[in-house]
Parts: sequence; structure tokens; C-alpha cells
Amino acid sequence: MTQPLIELRGISKTYGQGELAVRVLHGIDLAIGRGEFVAIRGQSGSGKTTLMNLLGCLDTPSTGQYLFDGRDVAHCTPDELAALRSEVFGFVFQRYHLIGTETALQNVAMPAIYRGIGSGDRHQRAARLLSRLGLADRGHHRPNELSGGQQQRVSIARALMNGGSVILADEPTGALDTGSGGEVLALLHELHAEGHTIILITHDAAVAAQAQRVIELVDGRVVSDTRRDDAVPALAAASSLELDQTPPDAHPVGDLAAAIGMALRSLRNNLFRTVLTLLGIIIGVAAVIAMLALGDGSKRQVLERIEAMGPDLLVVRPGARNVRGSGGIKTLTADDAKALDGLPNVKRVVPENGGGITVRFGRNDYATNGTGTTANYPASRSWDLLQGDFFSDADVSSYSPVAVIGTTVRDALFTEGENPIGQSILIENVPFEVVGVMSSKGESAFGSDLDDNLFVPLTTGRMRLFGQSHVKAIALQLADMNQSEATVEAVEAILKRRHQTVDFKVRNMASLIETATETQDTLALLLGSIAAISLLVGGIGVMNIMLVSVTERIREIGIRMACGARRAQIQLQFSIEALLVCAIGGLIGVGLGFAAGYAARAFGSPVIFSAPPVLMAFGSAFIIGMVFGYLPARRAARLDPVMALASE
Repeated sequence: MTQPLIELRGISKTYGQGELAVRVLHGIDLAIGRGEFVAIRGQSGSGKTTLMNLLGCLDTPSTGQYLFDGRDVAHCTPDELAALRSEVFGFVFQRYHLIGTETALQNVAMPAIYRGIGSGDRHQRAARLLSRLGLADRGHHRPNELSGGQQQRVSIARALMNGGSVILADEPTGALDTGSGGEVLALLHELHAEGHTIILITHDAAVAAQAQRVIELVDGRVVSDTRRDDAVPALAAASSLELDQTPPDAHPVGDLAAAIGMALRSLRNNLFRTVLTLLGIIIGVAAVIAMLALGDGSKRQVLERIEAMGPDLLVVRPGARNVRGSGGIKTLTADDAKALDGLPNVKRVVPENGGGITVRFGRNDYATNGTGTTANYPASRSWDLLQGDFFSDADVSSYSPVAVIGTTVRDALFTEGENPIGQSILIENVPFEVVGVMSSKGESAFGSDLDDNLFVPLTTGRMRLFGQSHVKAIALQLADMNQSEATVEAVEAILKRRHQTVDFKVRNMASLIETATETQDTLALLLGSIAAISLLVGGIGVMNIMLVSVTERIREIGIRMACGARRAQIQLQFSIEALLVCAIGGLIGVGLGFAAGYAARAFGSPVIFSAPPVLMAFGSAFIIGMVFGYLPARRAARLDPVMALASE
């Protein structure tokens, strides 16, 4: 005898356990041959839909053996069962089970997605099926724009998409008027004539009579199995449908491309919810980029101000350590500076004195800071001149009344375009000749304006302006900052020997830079942590929204599984949705972060953009999508197909 296509041996199905257990099927023995047109008839509660779910590998029996083409289905993995649904079975449901957010063309093409068939091939085939079924002009309409009969024909076209050698039709005319129901039955007859095996589930005796074989179910048992005398299994492969039974070859990247397309459509169809989900990611990414840019800008500004004071300097000031200020303390002298000159690793020694002074030119009076120093001052501070020259060692030795002014002082005394070089100004009512203008330095690390300064020879300032024999600071420019600690020890040893006490303090600018760097790094870490928390909160929002999405789309998931979607494909689709939300949100967040940074810069805040924070923020958003999208996607993939289809 020819091996039956479908064979059931002692199949039973029980729902629930213990006292709540309900047995729906009782020891079903059944064989269906290839090319048969079979009707399974029974009243509500007879178990016919449960039997159809078992036949279509949507459900598994509690006991018994199901052989498909000689293969025991019980030994199939979930993915192998999905492959059977994809390659062999085509479902036509009473309630159509079309995805409401997809067009007729997309609904028909869906089973081919899970075969990995390329977009062009599947849409061409779907269009041909719709055309043959009289729906050529309805392909871009959604189900709610179609009549019941049209929706059922779309359902039939979907069943044929991957070949559908076995068509399982569950009450296909139950929700249709007489005319539409007749059209559907005519299509089933036509498909049977082409070689499809048709299994028709119905409660209507008149509909069941359309089949060549009628199996009667009562209370989960087969009570009769009758065959018409003229019943002949259809063997013809050619048909008036003129459609191939075998779909085109699978495309290697079909899963990913199709998943991205479906995810984008799903996000578009739930636009308001998508926007709300995006907000958390957008705000998080923008905050990370903007805050780290502000932190880096602040760090750079502080370091530049410190470096403007001289990054390779040791500065000796009067007063013991841990004693604030040096005003009124007179412990350092010019002779101390001479004693330090010539130390190993010391390039220049620059004593400084000074204080607040008033300078006048013409009718303009201006209060500024005066500094008496030596000719080595510009070189020790890496400070160039904008105009003229700095005073020389000869000027210091001869007590010359010459001055070099900063740009702030120049702007206060002279009109725009007026050349200050050679002009005579009054400093504390003492005439001085302007010999140079320093280039602009900006603010110091402590917020003072470095350009609001006036420089005179140390000797001239001591005798004519400040009336002080001591100095307020001695700056030592080092040749190698790596040896700064040894130089500090040598300086302390000389001054301690000269003063017989520690009445001075040495500030290492390298240490100051290091401390400032650590402080700014801590601040940047704090800002970044706050921003990262907002990004994490956004990720939790993504997970919550995706869980809601899975809950709302359970029936859709069941439809996709009935069309052959494997667990991995369902999981991929929902994971892609989460990734796309985070990727799109990340891109918008990057743009918003840059916009916020530029806005802050326009208001005077220091902002520095760099690639690592941008890449980190966007990468974090992407990872968040992958991590927080996993659980909802996993939940979707593990849904039971039958329970999912029954969901509202």
C-alpha cells in the first residue's frame, strides 16, 4: 500500500493537569493520503480545531504518534516543526488571521520571509497570487479596507505562498456570506485539482459534502469516516493557477533584511509610542555627549590657564607651608634669587615684585597690576611680545624708567590704532617710556586677567614705585620637569640654609597641573555617570515598551509562527525593533548633544567635542537596545503558537 502522507496513531490531547485536566481528543487513528480532499466535521467542542492544530504542527499530542510522510513528528525540534509549517502547510483560518498593520501584499509575502526569500522574489510571487485570486488592485490595502471574502482570499494566497502542498482550512466559510463562501470553496476545489491536499474543518454538513471524504468527530472521537465513490486523489501538478509549487531559492540575508523592514513598519505604525520610547534614549545620549564635552572643555581651559602661567616653573613664595597668602611677609630677597641661579636643571631664575598701581596717559587713568622683574621674564613664561621689545639686563642694571604693558592696559590707555611704543606714561606719577606690548594671554588658572599687567625693571620698580627691597616671588624655569622633585629639594635646602628656617613655600606647577587634571577628570566622571544613569533609565523604558508591544501583539506572533517563523526569527524581529529604537534614538541624541554643546559654547562655556564620548554614547545606546530588548524578544519567541493565535 502507498504510504499515507499523514498518519495518526492513538492520538489524544489533554489540557490542564490533575482534577482540572480536560481531555479533548481520545485515541484518534487516522490516515490521509497525498492529494486527498478531506473534510473533518463536528459540532463546537468536538475537538476538530484541536485536531487541525495537531495536523498543522501548531500543537503537540499528549499521547500517541503522528507520522508525516513516514517521519515521527514527535522527534522534530521546534525549528523543524516551524520548517514543516513553512514548507508544507498552508493555513486558512475562519477569522482570516491577517496582520492588521500590514497590507494584503505584505500579508501574502510573509511566509516567504521565513524561508529567507529575497524581497524582489517574494513580492513578485505575492503579486501573482493576488492577481490570480482577483485581488490585483487590492495589494496595497490593509485588511480593514477589504471585505470578508477578500480577506479570506488573501488568507488563501498566503497559504499558497511557500507552495502549501497541504492546505488546512478551518471553517473558511464560517464568517462569509453565501456568495463569498461559494467563491472560497471553488478556490479550494481548484487547488485540489492542482494536486494540493485539502483538509477542511467545518461544522456545516453542506460544506463538508464538498469534500471527497468526510470524517465525523463527536466528543473527540472519530465516529465515521466515509468516502465518496467517485473520490480520486488529485495528482496533477499543472494548474490553471499557473504558479510554481516550489518558491524561489532562499536569499542568504533574507532574515535580517526582512526583520529590519518589519521592525520599521511596526515602529511607524505605533509612532506615538515609538517617540516616547525614543525620548529616554535621546535624552541619555545627548546628556552623555554634552556633559562630557563640557567636562573636557572645562579641563582644557583650566590646564591652558595653568600652562599660561608657565608649565615648567617652580614658584617660590614667602611664608611657611599651609599658611595662606604672602602679603606682609618679607622673607625672600633678590639675593635669594642669585643664590638659586646656577642650580642643576634650572634654566632661568626670575625674581618678581609688585602690586597695584595707577597708570595715566593723557586724560586716561587706569588701575592695574605692576610687576618688577628681570629681562628673563618673557622667556620663562613662554610669553611673546606683540609690539616692541622687552626691557634688557642693561635696563635692569641702570634703573631705566621703561615699561612693557599688557593688551588690557593698552586698550584702557590708548585709542584704537594708536601706537603705544615710545609713548610716555605716568606710573604712580613717575614718567616711564613704553617699549613693548605683550601678546594676549587671557585668564590665569585662578581667574585673573594676565593681560591686565604692566612690567618694569626690578630695580626701577623697587626704587621708584614699590619701595620694597624684598621680592614677592621667585620663578625658576626648569630644563626637565621629570627632575622637578629633586630640584625642589635642592631649592628648599639652599633657602633653609640661608634663612635658618622654613619661611617659604615652593609650588611645583607640574604638580598643580596634575592636581587640576585629576580634579577635572573626577568632575567629568561625575557628569558622565549622571548622564549614563539617564541612559540606563532610557534602556529600562525600552524594555518596558517592548514588553507591552509583545503583549499587544501576541496574536500577530501566533500568525507568524503559523506561517513558519522559527523562534530565532521571532526573537530577531523583536530584538531588531529594540535595536532600531535605540539606534535611531542614539543618532538623534548625538545630534541633540552637539546642538546643546554648541549652544553652551555660544553662551561662553568651554566645550570640546571628541570622538570617544560620541562613540561611547552611541555604542552604549546600541548595547542597551540589545540587552534590554533581549527579554521581551525571548518572551515573544517562546510563546505557544496555539495560545498566541487564540489571543485577542
